[in-house]
Amino acid sequence: MTRPLPDVTPNSWEFLRDAMIAPTGFREYDARWKYPEEINLPGMTALGLGLGTQIQARGLEPVIAVGNDYRDYSLAIKQALTLGLMQAGIRVRDIGPALSPMAYFSQFHLDAPAVAMVTASHNPNGWTGVKMGFERPLTHGPEDMAELKSIVLEGRGQPRPGGSYETVEGVREAYLDDLAGDFRMSRPLKVVVACGNGTASAFAPELLRRIGVEVIERHCRLDYTFPHYNPNPEAMEMLHDMAAAVQETGADLALGFDGDGDRCGVVDDEGEEIFADKVGVIMARDLSKLYPGSTFVADVKSTGLFAADPVLRENGVTADYWKTGHSHMKRRVRDLGALAGFEKSGHYFLAPPVGRGYDCGMRVAVELCKLMDRNPEMSMSDLRRALPRTFSTPTMSPHAADTEKYDILARIVARLEEHSELAGRKIAQTVTVNGARVVLDNGSWGLVRASSNTPNLVVVCESTESEAELRAIFDDLDAVIRQEPGVGDYDQTF
Repeated sequence: MTRPLPDVTPNSWEFLRDAMIAPTGFREYDARWKYPEEINLPGMTALGLGLGTQIQARGLEPVIAVGNDYRDYSLAIKQALTLGLMQAGIRVRDIGPALSPMAYFSQFHLDAPAVAMVTASHNPNGWTGVKMGFERPLTHGPEDMAELKSIVLEGRGQPRPGGSYETVEGVREAYLDDLAGDFRMSRPLKVVVACGNGTASAFAPELLRRIGVEVIERHCRLDYTFPHYNPNPEAMEMLHDMAAAVQETGADLALGFDGDGDRCGVVDDEGEEIFADKVGVIMARDLSKLYPGSTFVADVKSTGLFAADPVLRENGVTADYWKTGHSHMKRRVRDLGALAGFEKSGHYFLAPPVGRGYDCGMRVAVELCKLMDRNPEMSMSDLRRALPRTFSTPTMSPHAADTEKYDILARIVARLEEHSELAGRKIAQTVTVNGARVVLDNGSWGLVRASSNTPNLVVVCESTESEAELRAIFDDLDAVIRQEPGVGDYDQTF
């Protein structure tokens, strides 16, 4: 007999005893909640029991690698999750404090059938969550998450005997060894390494020094209060700080990492903040010389240059635009046999023979250093200027409640599909694989979609022609969005 979770509220007797889990925390490809407003420790134990039950139902060997990011409450969250996994008869192998890509690496290193990483990723303090997966290098997608949600919320977790716990030493060192390999820089390279005091502080400076880079640390002291800014290399606050550090020190570039180290942001030697999709085109150009005829996947927030860039076309590249989200992208890269996938948010999915197919900011940092080493006569600004010029916005996120955002988006998409023009130009195509990407007859475009991780919509625009057209695209798109009273203010503008 199953029993749905009880109705529990914070700051109550039941809160210390019974599971409380907000259903909205089960998202498209991982789980995220505000803690403790939306989930409590017994709720995390219930999640562990549900995840363990899912592992058992798949017929997998009941073994899982678990890790946690550097937040003051993540260890307690992991311990509560571990208790539930053990209740389900799972043998837990704890790799300790980790980056998300270190946890993914541990699946390979320990030959573990499953992984669970306790992290809120780039979300600010006050959030927690779990990234999980069974089929390496993949992580849970929408169907897996829907199944897990029903198991947990309907009380269908099944206790079993056989659960155990062990601490595994040496995974961090093996991960760094794997990233560095035998590569060493042959040209001098001075790099600002910006970590926002997050978990990457314990990895990135050491890794880049190991390969022969001169490292200038920027907020690389571990501090879970994040005293300078939330570590998020998609946010202009962090990118501006990285640019200032480059200009202060004369560095060749700056590399910035988010709270769990699976994303990387780039600022060039002139202090120019290069959005990650443009960095992806630079990397794709370099990789397609080494591996002509490659396929690259880009998310729908990314620049149109993956399809239009003349160098990529000359190198026989096939470009595929797909759904935003690390689980969506990992699966698409694998299914197409692509060499890499790129997201505007700074997730890069480098597949064999370059990487293992999961998103790893540290791997990207090493590969960018290798790229610079292969092009000793060029600076990062040279590589940026070599791209066809486009004009693009940062990723902007107007507020929309988790319980309403998908309905709001559906109405916005329907309105956009009725339009024949935007910014005074004809609409050539409206791509609805993930929200609506409205493509104009000159290749410019505007996108609106729902965030999978936070109570927001996501808006990105790009013009192939001018700043003025970019502004016109945004204004017309925003006018459609503003017809929805449930949409709030933007987190940042341009």
